[in-house]
Amino acid sequence: MNRIEETFKRLKQNKEAGLVGFVTAGDPDIATSERIITGMCKSGLDILELGIPFSDPTADGPVIQRSSARALAQGVNIGKVLEMTAIIRKQTPIPIILFSYYNPIHAYGVEKFYHDAVGAGADGVLLVDLPPEESDEMTSQNQGYDFDLIRLVAPTTPVERMKYIAEFAKGFLYLVSKTGVTGSDGLDTGDIRENMRQLRLCTRLPICVGFGISTAEDVAAVAALADGVVIGSAFERLIEENLDDADLDLLLAKKVKVYKAATINFS
Repeated sequence: MNRIEETFKRLKQNKEAGLVGFVTAGDPDIATSERIITGMCKSGLDILELGIPFSDPTADGPVIQRSSARALAQGVNIGKVLEMTAIIRKQTPIPIILFSYYNPIHAYGVEKFYHDAVGAGADGVLLVDLPPEESDEMTSQNQGYDFDLIRLVAPTTPVERMKYIAEFAKGFLYLVSKTGVTGSDGLDTGDIRENMRQLRLCTRLPICVGFGISTAEDVAAVAALADGVVIGSAFERLIEENLDDADLDLLLAKKVKVYKAATINFS
């Protein structure tokens, strides 16, 4: 049983939903980012989603786009993200999911990425622009690595396609709560409930819901329906609004504790 499976097993036993936290690696700089992420992991994150900065993050809203720009300005690339992963792994036992678009991984070399990511202690990767039909080049290189390629399901995905995506899924499924980009406003729990009901019929894997979740009330509402709650833009917005604060890591740790408290006794 790998770290992802162990985490969701523990969460289920404890009647909790998982708190999945996204941050862009190297934002606002590598040292500060490492300090922020380590503090978040120790304050209640169940899974870390570590963003590889990319120049054209088409699925992301302006907040995460700007976080990528700040990290890229610091010279952060996929190699440095993997170095950060190895440092973070020494500080925390929680699963680490690398978040990326396919272009950086293709340029780095797929087999080399698998080898180096696993060696650094990562548990999987989420690629927002790689559908199952186009992923053979990626999955064919995963020869014996215990490393999950996380699949996404859109709110507009029909049931038959949900079944198709679920066939290729490992680790957990990421259900996008709404159309649009990350950080967009508004959350319709009725739609999430119906999409969860349909997706549950297609898979036995845990299902995490993300996009548009920013308040503790949002977290509680989604935690009542899903196995995990994914938050990204709200964390990156807090970073952006406090770039010059020497206690930035403490602000993020405090926010994690607030969100985590909202996930308990729902799952």
